[in-house]
Amino acid sequence: MPLESGDAAPEFALADQHGQIVRLSDFSGRRAVLLVFYPLAFSSVCGSELEVLRDNLAEFESAGVQLLSVSVDSMFAHRVWDDREGFGFPLLSDFWPHGGVARSYGVFDETKGVALRATLLVDRSGTVRWKAVNPVSEGRVLADYRAALTGLR
Repeated sequence: MPLESGDAAPEFALADQHGQIVRLSDFSGRRAVLLVFYPLAFSSVCGSELEVLRDNLAEFESAGVQLLSVSVDSMFAHRVWDDREGFGFPLLSDFWPHGGVARSYGVFDETKGVALRATLLVDRSGTVRWKAVNPVSEGRVLADYRAALTGLR
């Protein structure tokens, strides 16, 4: 069942591109979390989106928001992609069980086997405050993230 604004965000523990385990609860009480689910690494729309986030990372950090991206790609694919692009934020692998975290957030496409292009802003207490789902072919817009961050203050 898809999560909506006001719902408690499910806990997760996923490996980042360096093999470090990242949990949602790591940020509880300290930082809000912007969860950016995307279909696949190395694809043009996903790459463009993550590049925009990389280029504006300081904006999220100054707002007290931890950026976490999630896809079904392996930790190893994420490492190669990050080495090439220098994203500067965790690329989390929802590889096994395949799409388990995306499913728990209600943003897994069962027919394609990938996460939807979904974004959730989780506040410091673990509550979803904003959610957006774009069509797979349509990238997200930085202005939408900025508007969501304004709602946190």
